[in-house]
Amino acid sequence: MLTEKYSGHLTAFFTVFVWGTTFISTKVLLDDFLPVEILFFRFVMGWCVLFLFYPHTAKNINLKQEIIFAAAGFCGIYLYFLLENIALTYTMASNVGVLVCVSPFLTAILAHIFLKEEKLHLNFFIGFVVAITGIILISFNGTSLQLNPLGDILAMSAALVWAFYSLLTKKISKYGMPVILVTRKTFFYGILFMLPTLFFFDAKPNFARFQNMTNLFNILFLGIGASALCFVTWNYTVKVLGAIKTSIYIYLIPVITVVTAAIILTEPMSLLLTLGTFLTIVGLFISKYDSPKQRPVKRQK
Repeated sequence: MLTEKYSGHLTAFFTVFVWGTTFISTKVLLDDFLPVEILFFRFVMGWCVLFLFYPHTAKNINLKQEIIFAAAGFCGIYLYFLLENIALTYTMASNVGVLVCVSPFLTAILAHIFLKEEKLHLNFFIGFVVAITGIILISFNGTSLQLNPLGDILAMSAALVWAFYSLLTKKISKYGMPVILVTRKTFFYGILFMLPTLFFFDAKPNFARFQNMTNLFNILFLGIGASALCFVTWNYTVKVLGAIKTSIYIYLIPVITVVTAAIILTEPMSLLLTLGTFLTIVGLFISKYDSPKQRPVKRQK
C-alpha cells in the first residue's frame, strides 16, 4: 500500500493534470458564456455534487472557524478566478501564465511567516528560478515581452490571493473535518461572494445554452472534475504535504497545458517549448527535494 505521503504526491499530480487541461473547456464555453457565468455554473455544480456525496453539516464550528472558511472561499474560489479573468482582458495570456505561477514562491514566504512548521530550504529557491525560467520560455514562445502594468498587477495579485488560500486551507485541515465537507463549505462562501459580480457583469440565467451537448459536456467537466473532485484532492494534498510542497505542483500546469494543446489541438512543439517543459520539470524536482540535515561532527577526545 502507498503511504499517505506518496498518495499526497499522486493527488497533487492528478489535480494539476486536470487543471492544466481546463483551458480547452473554458475556451469552448467562452463562445456562449461570460467568464463569470462559467465560474458560477461550475462551482454551483461542484457544490451540488459534493452535497450528494456528503450531505452532512458541520458541527461545533465557532465563529472564528466560520470566518476562516469564508476567507478561504473568498480567496480561492471567488477572488483568484475573478482577478485572473480580468487580468486576461488587460494583458497578454503569456504574462498571466508566468505571473500566476509565482504563487508557490509567495506561498513559501507567507507560510514561513505565518506557519512556523513550514520550513524554507535553499533547493526551493533554486528550483523556483529553474522552473520559472522554463515557464517563461513556454509562455513567451514566439512572442515578444510586453509589459501591461494594470493586467500584470492583477495577475500577480491573483498569485498572492492563491497563496493566502493555500495557507487558509492548511489551517482548516487542522480542524479534523472531512475533506469533502471542508471543500463544500469553501465553495458555498465562494458562490456567495460571486452573486453580486453576476449582476455587475449583467449575467443572464439562460439555461437553454446547455441544450448544446458540447456546452453541457464541458461545464460538467469543469464542475464535477476540475471543481468538485480537484478541489477535494488539492485540499487533501495540502493537509498531507503542507502548503509549500503542494503549491510547487502549480509549476506543472503550463507544461500540461502545452502538452495537451499539442495532443488535442495538434499545436506544434517548438524547441523553446520543449526546453521550457524540461526546465520546469527539473525545477519542480529540485524544489521538492529537501536537503538532508547535516549531522553534528563528533569531536575526538
